[in-house]
Amino acid sequence: MRDVEPGIGDILLWGVLPYVVLAVVIGGTIWRYRYDQFGWTTRSSQLYESRLLRIGSPVFHFGILAVLVGHIVGLVIPKSWTDAVGITEGMYHVMALGIGAVAGIGTLAGIVLLIWRRRTTGPVFMATTANDKFMYVLLVGAILAGLATTAISVFDHSVTNYRETVSPWFRSIWILQPDVAAMAASGLSFKVHVLWGLALFMVWPFTRLVHAFTAPLHYFFRPYIVYRSRDARRGGHGSTPTRRGWDPIGTPDRERPGTRRR
Repeated sequence: MRDVEPGIGDILLWGVLPYVVLAVVIGGTIWRYRYDQFGWTTRSSQLYESRLLRIGSPVFHFGILAVLVGHIVGLVIPKSWTDAVGITEGMYHVMALGIGAVAGIGTLAGIVLLIWRRRTTGPVFMATTANDKFMYVLLVGAILAGLATTAISVFDHSVTNYRETVSPWFRSIWILQPDVAAMAASGLSFKVHVLWGLALFMVWPFTRLVHAFTAPLHYFFRPYIVYRSRDARRGGHGSTPTRRGWDPIGTPDRERPGTRRR
């Protein structure tokens, strides 16, 4: 695995580029939040069309969440840990293939449906910017690259196991000791998938994808919002007291002699 001698290109791609991407993601997100909070949105087009959106959006979002969980398990958890709990390499790959294929195909089906809706619905297409089109190209490319990588790793047994190449390299990035040799020893399909993913993350803060960084998790913890109260002292229902009619309004200098002040 480590008999590949990394060259200058490998050092730039797998030792330098990841930190450039991290700097762009962090700096771009901070810049976007400070100077473009009104643009920090998905720019929802539900008002123009909702039938296809109700189908495509949940399929895509649940699929992408499953893909994210799969990547975390595959890249973060070392092989020695799964071996320690009795999960053999064969069992791991069967689960990864089954869950990954379902999640990837679901994600692809959802994004294709959303793109079809955006292209065929006039008002939605008119609201689509060049930035959106570029983002869709990168997103679909990343999904296709991931599916292709999964298929190649299953049917081509000559491809080096990504748990011995890509995963150690990914973990080494976060301890500031990039294992360039490990990534250089990986297969071409993995390298293309990683580079496409890095390109997607580099433009992430400058597209509508930035809304993923502000998921409304606080909705689960916020207190109830009282719209109407039931207070018997204030009329039983609602928040305003019941009145019998118009209340007279006047001042002492305008009251007629003999009338009693209320």
